[in-house]
Amino acid sequence: MNLVLGYGSGSLSVDLPEENLAGVLKPREIPRVEDEYTEIERAIHDPICSKRLRDIVQSGERVAIIASDITRPSPSSKLLPPLLDELNAGDVKDDDITVVFALGIHRKQTEEEQIYLVGPDVYNRVRCVDHDINDCVKVGTTVDGRPVNVTREVATADKIVCTGNIEFHYFAGYSGGSKAILPGVASRDLIESNHKMMLSDDACAGNNKSPVRREMDEVGAAVGIDFILNVVLNSEKEVIRAVAGDFISAHKKGTEMVDKIYHVPASPSDIVITCPGGDPKDIDLCQAQKALDNARYAVKNGGTIILVASCHEGYGMGVFGRWMDETDAPEDLITRFHSNFELGGHRAAAIALLLRKADLYLVSDMPDERVKNIFMIPEASVEYALEHALEKHGKDSSVIIMPQGGLTFPYVK
Repeated sequence: MNLVLGYGSGSLSVDLPEENLAGVLKPREIPRVEDEYTEIERAIHDPICSKRLRDIVQSGERVAIIASDITRPSPSSKLLPPLLDELNAGDVKDDDITVVFALGIHRKQTEEEQIYLVGPDVYNRVRCVDHDINDCVKVGTTVDGRPVNVTREVATADKIVCTGNIEFHYFAGYSGGSKAILPGVASRDLIESNHKMMLSDDACAGNNKSPVRREMDEVGAAVGIDFILNVVLNSEKEVIRAVAGDFISAHKKGTEMVDKIYHVPASPSDIVITCPGGDPKDIDLCQAQKALDNARYAVKNGGTIILVASCHEGYGMGVFGRWMDETDAPEDLITRFHSNFELGGHRAAAIALLLRKADLYLVSDMPDERVKNIFMIPEASVEYALEHALEKHGKDSSVIIMPQGGLTFPYVK
């Protein structure tokens, strides 16, 4: 059986013997809505548990719209025009609107990337800026007394609108909603304290009660999210549902759609071949790791996971690479995580936890030595990786394919 896997801006294929194939785990395919713009406008005009945005804002107010950065598939160029029109209908002028890209701790973006994300019309219509993690302002405190600091552009706005897409997230439960604030435009200290909770048993994909998500929502309330516009995408990154309104209620409605599409049954196999699905989800290892983490639910103890991801920007996070460079064994990463947490190191610890369960092979554009440095086995092609895994587990080994690994959340039948 020939299977095609997204890889960077292109694809790779692999021939798998039919007798080894235990299943292809992929989302329930739902076609895009007939007109994506009409669906987005419908959500804006019929918000969930909220007034219309035009009735929330007032003339003269400054509005911050938070948009996803270049590592996310959120279709900001489709979401922003109807949002701007709705704000204009509420007497908010374009000069009073700022689009803030939710970088979290990711790198700054180029002007070309910003234009690509929002489209040239929006870029020339309103001010667009990156989140500045070095210029954050206190807007409140968490329940346990920690300061809530967010980028000044958001902290000083009169109204805050969050956009994004909703999918499974390996320790926040789901993306979207208040995640645009934390980690999107939050301070480093706040992001670090939030991500420390990722090793909790409840911090897993598909759980809206993850302690990480609970704090995201708490911070969203402290900052004062006035309105959200989120979309659910199919595997082709097309809009199949839009939700808008209250940042808790509307987000929950979107997660229900995600569950129906991306939560799939599985029987754990010896080998799992997983893939994020190409750009931008395999831009670097930090993004591609989400496909790895979902694969853990589909592989047997002692099995092998083959990750197919370009990672043409390498590790994607300086701290992540430094932790790997400074560590001789995976278990040391887990010990370090507990004793001296550092943002970025959480991704290294996540890989170390997965290595307790399975061997990890990587087909990527990264140099072999860099791959070995993160305790993974470099492979020149998917075919070679599969051949080596079959040699390890035997010719009768079972193999599961996850062509949209970052989106697909397997559960044991």
